[in-house]
Amino acid sequence: MNAILRSELLKQRTTRTNVGLALGLVGLLLFIVLLHAVNLPANELERRSGQLMVFGWGTAIGTLFAALLGALSITGEFRYGTIRPTLLTTPGRARVIAAKVCASALTGSVLGLLAGALAASSGSVALAARGIDIQLSVSDYALLIGGGAVAASFWAAIGVGIGALVRDQTVSIAGICAWMLLVEPLLLANLSDETRYAPAAAAGALAGATAPMHLPDLFNPAIGALLLAVYATVIAAAGSTVMARRDIT
Repeated sequence: MNAILRSELLKQRTTRTNVGLALGLVGLLLFIVLLHAVNLPANELERRSGQLMVFGWGTAIGTLFAALLGALSITGEFRYGTIRPTLLTTPGRARVIAAKVCASALTGSVLGLLAGALAASSGSVALAARGIDIQLSVSDYALLIGGGAVAASFWAAIGVGIGALVRDQTVSIAGICAWMLLVEPLLLANLSDETRYAPAAAAGALAGATAPMHLPDLFNPAIGALLLAVYATVIAAAGSTVMARRDIT
């Protein structure tokens, strides 16, 4: 297992797509955080809940890009045909998926850490430039950054599972983006408190983010972590099971 894991970590470090993902994360996150920090009314941003919502974009974008990284780690192999030599070298498909989950979770946590730190720092600077006092404590910052990193690691594992289930790279990426950017926000805005159980909402809870006033309150970080762990385990296991039964041509 150690050899497989080292191989997957090497792929993560040397794949140019991952560099592109990191650069895309930085650009998109800076744009969104600064847009909100500069344009939202000052009376909203003077409250702790308003600042948490702005800084919470670090978790939202970090988990999105971590999920994409996880999906690409396996759909890329199907797309370019490298899955065949991978499975010839390691016939145990469950072990390959497990190694991809571990490697993607580790790399995803780095993306989550980067996103959380960038959102917190750029948001704080933008608010200070507007003369708005920061209401967050050190523990709030620690939870936003550390919790966001953990949430991103779980979402990277979810991405691997989705990629193994779907196999098609375009469909996997489109599905993840549609769910996290469109479907789940619409569910949160229009349905009941049960939508707090959704995976992106659980990621926000894990990082200590708050929901807007018209949305249901999120769970506490511990429950958010538990929910994400369940989602990651179930989806990754489903992907492993389907891949074990599917012909690789």
